[in-house]
Amino acid sequence: MTTEITETERLPLRDFAEKAYLDYSMYVVLDRALPHIADGLKPVQRRIVYAMSELGLSSTSKPKKSARTVGDVIGKFHPHGDSACYEAMVTMAQPFAYRYPLVDGQGNWGSADDPKSFAAMRYTEAKLTPYASTLLTELEQGTADWVPNFDGTLNEPKLLPARTPNILVNGTTGIAVGMATDIPPHNLRELVAACLLLLKNPKATFDEIAELVPAPDFATGCEIISDPGELKKLYESGNGQVRMRARWEREDDGNIVVTHLPQQVSPAKIQEQIAEQMRAKKLPLIEDLRDESDHANPVRIVIIPRSNRVDADALMAHLFATTDLEKSARVNLNMIGLDGRPRVKNLREILVEWLGYRVATVRRRLEHRLGKVNERLHILDGLLIAYLNIDEVIRIIRYEDDPHAQLMARFGLTDIQATSILDLRLRHLQKIEEMQIRGEQAELAAERDKLVDLLGSEAKLKKLTGNELSEDAKKYGDARRCPIVARPAAVALEASEILPSEPITVVLSKAGWIRSAKGHGIDATALSYKSGDDFLCAAEGRSNQVLILLDSKGRAYSLNPRDLPSARSQGEPVTTRLDLQEGAAIVTLMLGDAADKFVLGGSDGYGFVAKLDDLQARNRAGKAALTLEGTPFACATRTPASDRFAIATAEGRLLLIALSELPEMAKGKGNKLIGLKEQDRIVAAAVVPAGGALELVSGKRTFTLKPADLEHYAGARAGRGNHLPRGFQRVDALNVPAGKLA
Repeated sequence: MTTEITETERLPLRDFAEKAYLDYSMYVVLDRALPHIADGLKPVQRRIVYAMSELGLSSTSKPKKSARTVGDVIGKFHPHGDSACYEAMVTMAQPFAYRYPLVDGQGNWGSADDPKSFAAMRYTEAKLTPYASTLLTELEQGTADWVPNFDGTLNEPKLLPARTPNILVNGTTGIAVGMATDIPPHNLRELVAACLLLLKNPKATFDEIAELVPAPDFATGCEIISDPGELKKLYESGNGQVRMRARWEREDDGNIVVTHLPQQVSPAKIQEQIAEQMRAKKLPLIEDLRDESDHANPVRIVIIPRSNRVDADALMAHLFATTDLEKSARVNLNMIGLDGRPRVKNLREILVEWLGYRVATVRRRLEHRLGKVNERLHILDGLLIAYLNIDEVIRIIRYEDDPHAQLMARFGLTDIQATSILDLRLRHLQKIEEMQIRGEQAELAAERDKLVDLLGSEAKLKKLTGNELSEDAKKYGDARRCPIVARPAAVALEASEILPSEPITVVLSKAGWIRSAKGHGIDATALSYKSGDDFLCAAEGRSNQVLILLDSKGRAYSLNPRDLPSARSQGEPVTTRLDLQEGAAIVTLMLGDAADKFVLGGSDGYGFVAKLDDLQARNRAGKAALTLEGTPFACATRTPASDRFAIATAEGRLLLIALSELPEMAKGKGNKLIGLKEQDRIVAAAVVPAGGALELVSGKRTFTLKPADLEHYAGARAGRGNHLPRGFQRVDALNVPAGKLA
């Protein structure tokens, strides 16, 4: 027999999808990713702690296999993946992840190097830590609301009755749908001090609370270097960042030892970051790097400087800027409040709301205890009546058909009292029991009066809450691990400050292959070149100086001399590092300090003085430097003060002009250097030091003009100069004999 469906529900796809996604989003927010302000736990964490308590895994008991705990959690309370549940359990056991761990693990529970390197749950064992008792001790004292588990067969606590503000003590991170949370851990004693202030003075200002809770307190013991004003603003808004920095010390032998790292920073990653710089030869200040971490010293990274003259502070500042030795932690105080809604709260709001929950929890505990005391007193009253009338009670029990009803009618007892009398054992029917009952009555009556007094006074209730907080802080708290030292953000050293300055010679071939040789005075023409290629030009300087390349169209390019291939090879094409325009080729090199000045000119007879710093290009395409007309010819020469500039032309003329006559420009055409006829052009140029000689090179012959001879060729800028001696009118190069262009 089949049943025909006569009614169907129809919904637009948009409405269905919107409702389904909203339901999913709210589930993720409320039941998975965000912690509750009451106990500071996400549902999976709460269920793990509760399941472990149900298994009897207190701090004083023997641990059990983690698989047993995970099985109970996912089988009874949390129907999700076992691996995710176990990972949440592992995190609560890692002392470098939790400020006050909730799980005491035995076995491999991961390390700071690799938090996820923990062993499988079938190998590890666990029990709860002593601190976890602050979440559980009052659970069976009427302080928790109980809700059915996922299949309705068991009950579980909706929230745990936390005795401390665990939401801030251990903090947590989580990503929900459309929101996230990043709550850092704090020092228990500092939080309790702030709570005591609010209990004593509910109108205490945010500033007063911020003085007691100045910053987070991470488990790794790193330095907190954020400005106090930034930290205060963070706690006031509930959003911001905390800058952390590793702690280090210098030992007597000069070695630098890193002892504490920022939160969630792996020592192995730090070593890899430093080693990578060493392999790239960007950190010659360090000779060696060692990891000496062990059980006694969880973090001990030894950095060995190249010499005792290395400035340790400057070196560490560079490492702070270039590695995770300095790191920022995001803070987003987003949590589910007592109203069941997620919201970002500031420090004062969190503590005030949690204290409201805590005082209410203490009240519920006292009321529950008062009910138990009154119930016991009621039973004791009935037992006392029975002892005072023991013979009659025995007769009724022996001979009456319904002794329960007869006892209630004969002595005016309640149902509970009559049941308690009937449950008595014969051995308790002795005189001493009456004395014990009266003694217990007196004790319980005194306790009842005390409970009534506490519940009747809000001030006494708060005082009791404060005393309990103080006891927990004394029992489970410790001193602050993370010193607060306001420091500016670290700045990396310049390459010139780190790397040694070495003499080098940069060599360029006619085909555009470039390389760098160590030292000066190198015969570049004797180097090995590719077939059909030959030497074009070279520039001497130091490895920490600026290298400028000038192309045939007047564009300037920048390269780092340290990055050039060694002269032991044939180099590499400059086109692999630069984007030259079509038809352009590098024609000359300039190497020097940023403030050094060079003369830039063209075969058309114009030129100017430029600083190397003005010629540096920020990209591969270079920048326009020299405006040329006609056949391009570039001449670059260093310019010492008060020297003269010698210019030789194709017609065999030579002119010496004062460098002071040339304009200093960043780019352009410049002024006329020498007067040229239509077919004439500049073929060579050089700077002649005051009182220096000039060497003419023509083919394989050389001729030296002494200082007295040079006066014959001196003239004003834009003049034509005088003819050179016979046989040297075809000049290939102009050289300065004393070390050339020093």
